[in-house]
Amino acid sequence: MYANGWREGANRALDVTDKSTDQVLGTIANANPAEMREAGKAALLASREWARTPAERRAEIVRHAADLLERHKEEISYWIVRESGSTRMKAYGEIQASRDILYHSAELALRPTTRVLKDDNGMLSYIERTPLGVVGVISPFNYPLALAIRAVAPALAMGNAVILKPDVATAVSGGIVIARLFEEAGLPTGALQVLPGDADTGVALVEDPSVSMISFTGSTVAGRKIGAAAGATLKRVSLELGGKNPFIVLADANVESAAHAGMFGSFFHHGQICMAVGLHLVHESLIDQYTARVAEFAKAIKVGDPYLEAVGLGPINKKQRDNIQAIVEDAVRTGAELVEGGTFDNLFYRPTVLKNVSSNSRAFKEEIFGPVAVIVGFNDESQAIQLANGTGYGLTASVFGEIEHAKKVGKQIETGMLHINDTTLLGNREAPFGGFKASGNGSRMGGDADLHEFSTWRWTTETRQPIPYEIQAT
Repeated sequence: MYANGWREGANRALDVTDKSTDQVLGTIANANPAEMREAGKAALLASREWARTPAERRAEIVRHAADLLERHKEEISYWIVRESGSTRMKAYGEIQASRDILYHSAELALRPTTRVLKDDNGMLSYIERTPLGVVGVISPFNYPLALAIRAVAPALAMGNAVILKPDVATAVSGGIVIARLFEEAGLPTGALQVLPGDADTGVALVEDPSVSMISFTGSTVAGRKIGAAAGATLKRVSLELGGKNPFIVLADANVESAAHAGMFGSFFHHGQICMAVGLHLVHESLIDQYTARVAEFAKAIKVGDPYLEAVGLGPINKKQRDNIQAIVEDAVRTGAELVEGGTFDNLFYRPTVLKNVSSNSRAFKEEIFGPVAVIVGFNDESQAIQLANGTGYGLTASVFGEIEHAKKVGKQIETGMLHINDTTLLGNREAPFGGFKASGNGSRMGGDADLHEFSTWRWTTETRQPIPYEIQAT
């Protein structure tokens, strides 16, 4: 672990394994709650000095980390592929996205945030953004590098110290790599702490009064618990949670384009992305043609070990594989047609297409987090809108159709992000990312939102001639 420098933990070390072969690649420290609390105290001390560091120096360090990421991208992509089951293409894309976030964060540090206010008393009155103190980041396994960097980088750039708890399944690519980058970039010891650990260690981070903010990316179930626990110390909480993202195909849509985008939205990186398409809502006049095309795409995707060969999909973990299979079997039992897939070989789950899925099934109601396209028909737009808004989530959505028609429908979808005639899997580092309802608490990351997410307002007044205040006796 990286806690005031590199050291071993008190607990037994955890194995780092290749997701495809279960081969042990090394070991990683497994921090306990006491070690997390120690890190909190150290980070709080470091945060005061780091906050006083000139913005130009903070920007220089973050920018240097971006340059180092590019220099070491081959080594880092190796760990992303081996730990997360990612394809090489996805790993390179994740590194590029992380580098862009780092450069954006360096620019953020230099952005002026002070504004002078009008004051009728002759005082200098101004507001400015100031650091929060210590930001705790809990990151997931699916995009281990990028989903950690997107909180760590802007938080550091704004003058905060950071404690990162990466998922233990991807502790190297999602944690140790980041610590090494910033260490080599010149970040002062203590300003970044990286402690892999289990749920108890995460609870210790959330409950620590030294920590001013928690940034969590993960499941809605875990997010609710974290939000409740953080409330005890009234700390700021950013929750980026799951989604059951609707993909609406209207009667006037281009079926070929829609099927391409829908397939990509459901199958890219095993569907293990919060923005993945959760429900394909297709007009009845197009559903047969659309389903057949998505099934053709699914059948053509090669599944295998991404480290050894060029494949479209790699492995998933056993727990998730078993859950996906149970969801698919439940869908078939409740009346769905299994058009393609629904089988696996060890940890390699084949892209699966389900048609006419019942609203009573798990596949319809739950975020699957696997390579399964759930296709449901609708007869009129009001039904499609009702189905889209009835998922309980509100992260992202897509609508395919004639442009003005699709925009009209899209405006009625309750979602944090909307894409017309494109996939749900879009990202832009200048755009604020996030959702509401069961997808999050309305927090946003990316672009200008980072400035507000990882800092707070402070109002200051200055005067050389204090006002002679009096209290009148009645």
